[in-house]
Amino acid sequence: MKKVLMKGNEALAEGALIAGCRGFFGYPITPSSEIAEYMARKLPKIGGAFIQAESELAAINMIYGGSSTGTRVMTASSGPGISLKQEGISFISDAELPCLIVNVSRGGPGLGGIQPSQADYFQATRGGGHGDYRIIVLAPSSSQEMMDLAILAFELADKYRTPVMIMAEGTLGNLMEPVIVREAVTEFPDKPWVTTGCVGRKPNVINTLHLSQEELEGRNRHLTEKYRMISENEKRAESFLLDDAEIVVVAFGLLARIIKKSVMEARKKGVKAGLIRPVTLWPFPDEHIQAVSRTARIILSVEINMGQMVEDIRLAAGGKIPVEFYGRIGFTPNPEEITRQLLFIAEREGLL
Repeated sequence: MKKVLMKGNEALAEGALIAGCRGFFGYPITPSSEIAEYMARKLPKIGGAFIQAESELAAINMIYGGSSTGTRVMTASSGPGISLKQEGISFISDAELPCLIVNVSRGGPGLGGIQPSQADYFQATRGGGHGDYRIIVLAPSSSQEMMDLAILAFELADKYRTPVMIMAEGTLGNLMEPVIVREAVTEFPDKPWVTTGCVGRKPNVINTLHLSQEELEGRNRHLTEKYRMISENEKRAESFLLDDAEIVVVAFGLLARIIKKSVMEARKKGVKAGLIRPVTLWPFPDEHIQAVSRTARIILSVEINMGQMVEDIRLAAGGKIPVEFYGRIGFTPNPEEITRQLLFIAEREGLL
C-alpha cells in the first residue's frame, strides 16, 4: 500500500470511495468544502453520482432516497449546515437507512466562525432532530484515521442499518499528512430491504409514519434494542500511559493527539499523567472512564467548547472521582498550555 500526501478532508473522501460510496449529495460550506470538491472530481469517473443540492435540506433528503436503493451514499457539511439536516437525519434513523454524514466542525452558535471547534458534541451524540434516536459518532485524530474511519463508518452503517457521523475539527480537515491508501472494499452485505423494483418479490416499503400507538411504541422499542446492541458492541477508545496515571486527561479528535505531548512533558516534570481518547463519541466508552475512576486521583476533560463531553465523563465516573474541565473556543490549545494545567492540578492536589 502506497503513502500519499493528503488533506484530512481528501483522505476522508478517498476512504469513502474505497468503501464503495457511489453517491454524494451536499452543499458547500467551510471547512468541509474540499470533501465535495474531491467527490465532484472522482465520482463521475467511476460511475457514481455527485449532486450539489440547492440546500442542506435537499441534500439530506437525497441521502434518504439514495440509501433506499442500497447504494452507499454520504453527505458532508459543517455547523449551520448540519443543523439544517437534523430533520432528515431523524427520518433516516427511523427508516433505518445506512449512510455517512460528515461534520467538519466550525465554531458556533449561530453563524459562528470558521475556527476549529468541538461544540457540536451535544448535537451529534444526543440526536439533534426530533424523537428517540441515536447515531454512531466517530472522532478521528489524524488524516489516516479520516480515511480509515470513513471505511469503518460504511461498514457499521450497513451492519446496523443506521446513519453514522464522522465529526472532525476543521483543523484536521485541512491538515496535510502522509496517508497509507487502503485497498478497495470488494465485498458488500446483502440488502433485501431496498426499493429497487419488486419483480419476483413482494414490494418493500420504507416509511416513517406510525399512526397507531402500538405501532409507534413498537418501532421505538425496536430502535432502542438496536441502540443497546450498538452500545454493547461498538465502543472504541485509545488509552495512553494509564497504568500508573494519577491525572487522566480525556480528549477527542486532533486535540487528543496534541495532548499526548502534554502528557509526556508533564511526566518529565514528575506528574503521573495519562490520556483516554474516545474514538466513538456515541456510544461513549464509559468503561474506560469507570476503570480509571478506581485507580486515578482526578480526571480532566479538555475540549474546544464550553463543556459538553465532560457531562458524559461525569456520568461514567459516577461521583467516584473528581472530574474537571478545561476548554477554549476558537483556539486549539497548544501542548504547553495543557502541560501548565496539568502541573497546576498536580501541585494543588499534592501530586508533585
